[in-house]
Amino acid sequence: MEFNIIDEGFLENEKNFKNGLERIFIFGVFEGEEKTFLKNKSLKKFDFINKIIKEKDFVPKNGKTILLQHPVLSLVFGLGEKEKFFQELRWMPGIILHDSLRVFISASLRVAKENNIKEATFIIPGFKEKFHSEKGLFYMGAGIVEGAQLGLYEFKKYFSKKNEKNKKDIENINVFFEGAVNTNKTAKNIEKGFEFGKLTSRATNFARDLANEPGNVITPSSLANVAKGIADKNKNIKCEIFGEKQIINKGMNAFYGVARGSKNPPRFIHLTYKPALKGKNKTLKKIALVGKGITFDSGGLSLKPADYMTNMKSDKSGACAVLGIMKYISELSPRLEVHGIIAACENMPDGGAQRPDDIVKALNGKTIEIENTDAEGRLTLADALSFAVNLRVDEIIDMATLTGACVVALGEYTSGVMGNNNDLIEKIIKASGISGERMWELPFDDNMKEKLSSPVADLKNVGNRYGGAITAGMFLQEFVQGNVKWCHIDIAGPAFTKTGFLYNPKGATGAGVRTMLYYLEQH
Repeated sequence: MEFNIIDEGFLENEKNFKNGLERIFIFGVFEGEEKTFLKNKSLKKFDFINKIIKEKDFVPKNGKTILLQHPVLSLVFGLGEKEKFFQELRWMPGIILHDSLRVFISASLRVAKENNIKEATFIIPGFKEKFHSEKGLFYMGAGIVEGAQLGLYEFKKYFSKKNEKNKKDIENINVFFEGAVNTNKTAKNIEKGFEFGKLTSRATNFARDLANEPGNVITPSSLANVAKGIADKNKNIKCEIFGEKQIINKGMNAFYGVARGSKNPPRFIHLTYKPALKGKNKTLKKIALVGKGITFDSGGLSLKPADYMTNMKSDKSGACAVLGIMKYISELSPRLEVHGIIAACENMPDGGAQRPDDIVKALNGKTIEIENTDAEGRLTLADALSFAVNLRVDEIIDMATLTGACVVALGEYTSGVMGNNNDLIEKIIKASGISGERMWELPFDDNMKEKLSSPVADLKNVGNRYGGAITAGMFLQEFVQGNVKWCHIDIAGPAFTKTGFLYNPKGATGAGVRTMLYYLEQH
């Protein structure tokens, strides 16, 4: 799929209107501007749209559409209020919140796909260079590509027969910014954003593919093989895998306790990216990305009800996000040393499984009373975080489908963010605002520490029903020692969708990938 910025000359060239059955023109229209939106002289040949809008008394509320078949296939797409579409991020002047743009691109291209279109031309109204910084233009370009490539994603690997006959792929996307001067500088910044958007989309869709794979395909061993494959194809990345005996010998007993009930042995995955730096200054900031890697979660002996066990293949979403980032990090080339860390296992209930009332010792020496075996992710993360601390990194960011309580608190579309450093939390939330992934900070509260208090160990693995997402985060904090900055992102809500939302089709969403790539891009 290629992305091109076009000028008035393209719209005035008659040859671009031939093969009309393979092309579509898509017009964004703001509410209240439906009578004036085609005033540009280059758009005069589309005057027929004005007549149809008037006849149908079309009001361009957000998401409302009209599809016109003659004389050239055209889609009129309601963008709602202009101020909301071009809403500026309150903490970053010159940077527009581009999620409305992503949704516009995504929804329009789904219509194009249904009509077997090979080339789509977008006319985006209301654009003024002066309202966009260079970085803002870069992010706009990325948002356009993400809307297209994320919105058209499909996971159809296991269909024995294709559901759609002869559906064509959209090959070219042209973008005309109505009202723009289209200077070389403006175009170059947007085109750089196109390239970054291709990278973030590939990484996100790779993570989606992995997370959508069922538990009988992606086991801890096969997830480790994916990591090895990433390192084998990239000279800047090294991979280290610990097997069952090494995990035990290293003292990762919190992790291993979860893994004991499965016939599929655990794997501890450690990927390391180091950029090739020239010159004497090779001092690098070190960041660890930790992903929860439960390849299937039955709940263990604290067995989940059947309805809650469905889609638990997605409990590896944090690990898949880390692998998606690491697969493409060399293309981004941040001046950072980045570690990808995953404690991969299944949580299953056989005769050797961990029991409620068991006590285990984590890698950092702290003892944990097991009150509920279905609070397993925090146990695997306890050892993964301790391992990251021992690497003497500067920052740790973990992503995990950790708690249903976070979904209750923030809904299905927003991740909860917690940690021990306000500056890092703020940077991650800012990056999420640009990437379009919704995140919200939840507060730690020392008054809630008693909920994790155990009469027989240093702490227990669950609190009570109140503030469950917060107590889970506070549990993890016990395994982040020293001065290392740490941020925990609970992606339980948005990581997997049963219905689809925005530009996320049904299934895994790749939550966290884009936010972290936007954060790393700033380095």
